[in-house]
Amino acid sequence: MKALTGLLLALGLTSHATTPGMTWSRAPMAASGPLAYVDVIVARMDPGRLQFQLQREMRDYGLQAAWTIDMMPDRGVVAFNAGQFTGGFPWGWLVMDGVEQQPPGAGRLAMSFVIDDDGRASLLAPDEVAAARGKVQFAFQSYPMLLGGNADVPWELQAPGRGVRLTHRDSRLALGIRADGSVIVALTRFTGAGAIGERLPFGPTVVEMADFMRSQGCVRAMMLDGGLSSQLALRNTTGSLERWPNWRPVPLAVVALARP
Repeated sequence: MKALTGLLLALGLTSHATTPGMTWSRAPMAASGPLAYVDVIVARMDPGRLQFQLQREMRDYGLQAAWTIDMMPDRGVVAFNAGQFTGGFPWGWLVMDGVEQQPPGAGRLAMSFVIDDDGRASLLAPDEVAAARGKVQFAFQSYPMLLGGNADVPWELQAPGRGVRLTHRDSRLALGIRADGSVIVALTRFTGAGAIGERLPFGPTVVEMADFMRSQGCVRAMMLDGGLSSQLALRNTTGSLERWPNWRPVPLAVVALARP
């Protein structure tokens, strides 16, 4: 992991100024090896200047997921798929506009992204969720945890045979929190087959993604649904969108809005 971090820091990520409260960048994940053919798009968001919302979209009597980045509202600055899914429905804890829609799911590597009444963002470990129930405006749950506590890699990710496939490569989407309270979302895209191949499900391992999120200053981070679900849209300075779509619609998404 140290070698990957060194490459990431050496390559650097050139930030693009966008709407106040958000910057973004795109760069290769490594200078050589398989990750030289993988770009990572990183959006850095300030919860003090942006308003986070959850969008839930289903069709066919609520049996089929329907959200894509094309549903990003005009006031949206960032939009991306949220959480993990079971049978097309969101998995785990779900709170929208202060109302709990679903109870928390169980799992040692489950983590919850929450926005409190003051607009502060945080990532909660499983044992912290109970105290937060009934006290947040927004919450969804995902897995696996990539960084817990003070940028620590969970025990399950430190060696094979602990319930997580550590050598599997896939396209990834991850969400993290830095010590200053800013929010990081990172999406990977395969570049080895040109623009037509960007949606191919190849990218970093779980451990490499954890190491990348640490390199971005995250103290806590979790994976969101990757593969054919991972998608991201960013609004640039001209108001037009930078888009990274995917094949699979999802039931739940995070949208960061410019505050009025």
